[in-house]
Amino acid sequence: MRRTNWFDRVFPAIEDNGLLPGIIERLEGTPARLTEKISKLTDDLDPQLKDNKWSVKKEIGHLADLEPLWYERLHQILDARPDMKAADLTNRKTHETPHDAKTFNELIAQFRKERQSFVAKLRSLKDEDLNKTSIHPRLGTPMKVIDLAWFVAEHDDHHIAQMTCLINNEANLIKQ
Repeated sequence: MRRTNWFDRVFPAIEDNGLLPGIIERLEGTPARLTEKISKLTDDLDPQLKDNKWSVKKEIGHLADLEPLWYERLHQILDARPDMKAADLTNRKTHETPHDAKTFNELIAQFRKERQSFVAKLRSLKDEDLNKTSIHPRLGTPMKVIDLAWFVAEHDDHHIAQMTCLINNEANLIKQ
């Protein structure tokens, strides 16, 4: 099945801020979904996967690497800054961080801790915070809090789907 490249995705604005509680639940549930996803994997994975794809551990590490960016962008929206901080589209931090040297549990615990801060901030917002906007640097479109939350949830799912591809295509990753 063909998957759309992340950078080809389009993110139309969400008009109904009442959808935010459901998106927050989705964001909060990502660490549990990761735990389930890796439940049949061993920690001694070969980090050199074919086609220069990241390992499952690198995928999880990447999610944790981006949490500070999401948190900063959220604050930029709440502060009504005109533009959000641009992401490093080369993913240098993920490439340079030795995520493969950590255990799955360590990686997920790190991600969970980072994500809890983001979710807690989202849950603390008032209705008047929800219509503030800031321009997303790559997309060039204004985003409200709900748009950012949905973007992050979609980013999570994009990488979880990649993990599924890795697991299904690399039989040696599965515990026997």
